[in-house]
Amino acid sequence: MAKKKEAQKKKESPKEKTRYSDAELAEFKEIILRKLKDANEDLALLKEAYSNKSDQDTNDTSPTFKVLEEGSQVLSKEENSKFALRQEKFIRDLEAALVRIENKSYGICRVTGTLISKERLMSVPHATLSMEAKMQQTQKK
Repeated sequence: MAKKKEAQKKKESPKEKTRYSDAELAEFKEIILRKLKDANEDLALLKEAYSNKSDQDTNDTSPTFKVLEEGSQVLSKEENSKFALRQEKFIRDLEAALVRIENKSYGICRVTGTLISKERLMSVPHATLSMEAKMQQTQKK
């Protein structure tokens, strides 16, 4: 019995661990939900900006307009539309990460099958590639 437990511990050593624990997955889920909320708010701002909806109910005929709170950067509607599309993709990626958390496959590199580092997932929670796989991918381009 003791040998079985030792073998189990060896299997779950940090380098050979096959998946994140339920507690770790819950931690990642919180991060993703926070980022998802922020991303949806940003998307709403972008959509509002390129659709020309304003509180004064007047149409802006200018091809450019101010975006976000600072109002310092002027973007064309086309550029804002592109940003909105990228934001929508980011939201889809975050939602897909939530699905992977639910089926407990979150954090596993889709190329190597190894765990993606916790540090990487903290900064890019929708990552599906380990740094090694990502570096290989960029070298091929």
